[in-house]
Amino acid sequence: MKTIAIIGAGMAGLSCARVLTQAGNHVRLFEKSRGVSGRMSTRRGDGWECDHGAQYFTATDSRFEEEVFRWVDAGVARRWLPRLSVIGGDRSAARAAETARYVGEPRMTSPAMWLAESLDVSLNTTINSLSRENDKWILHSAESGRVEGQFDWLVLAIPAPQAKVLLRDHDTGWEPQFDAATMLPCWTIMVQTEGQMDPGFDAAFVNGGPLGWVARNTSKPGRTGAETWVLQATDEWSLSHLEEQAETVEAELVAAFRAMTGLSVVSRKSHRWRYSRSKAPLQLGYLMDAARSLGACGDWAGGDKVQGAWLSGLSMGQRIIELNRGLPAE
Repeated sequence: MKTIAIIGAGMAGLSCARVLTQAGNHVRLFEKSRGVSGRMSTRRGDGWECDHGAQYFTATDSRFEEEVFRWVDAGVARRWLPRLSVIGGDRSAARAAETARYVGEPRMTSPAMWLAESLDVSLNTTINSLSRENDKWILHSAESGRVEGQFDWLVLAIPAPQAKVLLRDHDTGWEPQFDAATMLPCWTIMVQTEGQMDPGFDAAFVNGGPLGWVARNTSKPGRTGAETWVLQATDEWSLSHLEEQAETVEAELVAAFRAMTGLSVVSRKSHRWRYSRSKAPLQLGYLMDAARSLGACGDWAGGDKVQGAWLSGLSMGQRIIELNRGLPAE
């Protein structure tokens, strides 16, 4: 049995932790936020809720498909069948609708919370420095200093730019890979609407203008509360407006939404994802320094979106198990 620290309790970290725990290792997850799930997030307000990170997930890999079916059987995920539209561009709505899309139920965080039920997770813990003593990893947090315990292995399941900063004092040679997996931002607005007007769709890919995606959150299974839509800006628009004031961003995106749907917005909240997705995922699965018992994983390393993150964490965990059993390092 090994003691293993995983920084980040998003889908990659949870996937890695599950496979390592099932193999008999003692795994401890450290998450800076107040809950698990990472970008599979749900925001709650006064009488409303909204998935403001990942909007849905698809399964094209048989391993992830089996995992999604487990989530469905457990009652924490279900297929989403929205009235789907494509506004502008050449892609047809009928073709887009052929894809099987799943969401967490009753909210996007549900699969992650289910995965975390049997895991040792330290929330509200921001790991800000790392050190080595006697071939063991020592972690330090912004909240309480040195973390109790020493760890045989360390896995960073966080966005590439954050992993690069955390490893700045450790000569991994991974900087080119971190830089190649360019992470893109996304401005997201959650709006509550009123009135009976129906724009004719529940979700839409948008080609042209500041918005890239809009969806009626209350069309997803299990959702309750006031009629709420999520508006997500394009990569390019988000990048060019990254440091603007939230009020300015909200005004422009809400105006585009009103022009598109005719819906009346009565309240709104915004969230800036600085690291929303990787522009060019590495397709490596993970990064590993077996000599120092160090690894890094995430959607940026293993393929885009929820599936890529889950597969990256799975592959990372399986490789650590192989090394612990004496199989040769790559």
